[in-house]
Amino acid sequence: MSAPRRLARGAGAVCALLPGVLAARFVPGWGRVPALRDALLRGWTRTVVASLGVRLRVRGADQLPGGVLLVANHVSWLDIVLLAAVRPGPMLAKTEVRRWPLIGALASGGGTIFIDRDDIRQLPDTVRKIADALRSGRPVGVFPEGSTWCGRAGGTFRRAAFQAALDAGVPVQPVTIRYLLTDGTPSTAPAFVGDDELMPSIRRVLAARGLVAELTFHPPVSGHDRRELARAAQAAVGSAPASGHLVAPVPAVPAQVRSRVGSAAWR
Repeated sequence: MSAPRRLARGAGAVCALLPGVLAARFVPGWGRVPALRDALLRGWTRTVVASLGVRLRVRGADQLPGGVLLVANHVSWLDIVLLAAVRPGPMLAKTEVRRWPLIGALASGGGTIFIDRDDIRQLPDTVRKIADALRSGRPVGVFPEGSTWCGRAGGTFRRAAFQAALDAGVPVQPVTIRYLLTDGTPSTAPAFVGDDELMPSIRRVLAARGLVAELTFHPPVSGHDRRELARAAQAAVGSAPASGHLVAPVPAVPAQVRSRVGSAAWR
């Protein structure tokens, strides 16, 4: 893609981000009405995704209502935006994300649960926070690989986050995130791994032609303990073929490598 077109797309993405950032910072109480909050967050993030030149495709099982632990593979900083565009709710992310320009405000506005991945002592309190959010009836998104991967391979699902679902008595729904070109060829353009910096990664996304982000929602998994849940969820996430329907950029308001973005590498 030519430099002027990349610049124009980048300017559009900033313009799409700014209203949500300003609302999160300067409109007190905007998130206190759950249905309105989630509708605004969903519409805003879909606008951001579209402004980046990415088409969103959703497929698979029905999305479960209420409190549900959404566990997904982890490829990119864009994963958080995609989950918010489909199922708005708190995410688990490293503390550094809070300081990222624009994206940090997006994460904070969505009620992200931040954790210092180098401080293992935070784990019990973090599991409690996730369980509390689940009991409140909100979906919580977690990337249990604990690391971003290029999308052609993945890591082992860590088990700690699954304990929160057991404690809260809510289902676990696996989600597969894939990045493809319009002809179905896998794309690694959004991958955010190793020594990647945020701005070069964003520029790769802006420069990509025909990029499709596909989210596959699988049926909920079951298990007697967090080890069984983690294994079942990982098996489901790795089973998704590529197909589905494209989602409109802005929906109607409803009636109601190491991790560069996601969770700590939990055991």
